[in-house]
Amino acid sequence: MVNISILMGSESDREIANRVTSVLENTEYSFEVEVISAHRNPDKLDEYVSNSDAKIFITIAGLSAALPGVVASKTKKPVIGVPVSAKLGGLDALLSVAQMPPGVPVACVGIDNGANAAHMAIRIMEMNK
Repeated sequence: MVNISILMGSESDREIANRVTSVLENTEYSFEVEVISAHRNPDKLDEYVSNSDAKIFITIAGLSAALPGVVASKTKKPVIGVPVSAKLGGLDALLSVAQMPPGVPVACVGIDNGANAAHMAIRIMEMNK
């Protein structure tokens, strides 16, 4: 069983995922990292989220940053979005992650701040012990 799932929209987000894992490696919580694009692999993403036993999803995405919202639309589990500074200094991704419609909540951390996403996931896990 995996406690925390870290999803990247593309392999180019690996540096941010490494910031997440470097924090989680020092905890008791298990995690896995997957590359699944909401745009290029929607069926694979749907299957992954539906079958995952993770308690929390950390989603890393730039540009349109659709991944956090798509994941949040498919689960009731907490979703943390990490906007990536791929273009426009990451402002486009930040706004995409932060401006979710009612009923599709995504917790949003700062641009490229994978470490804070990990710290937020740890706090959520600690509350549910």
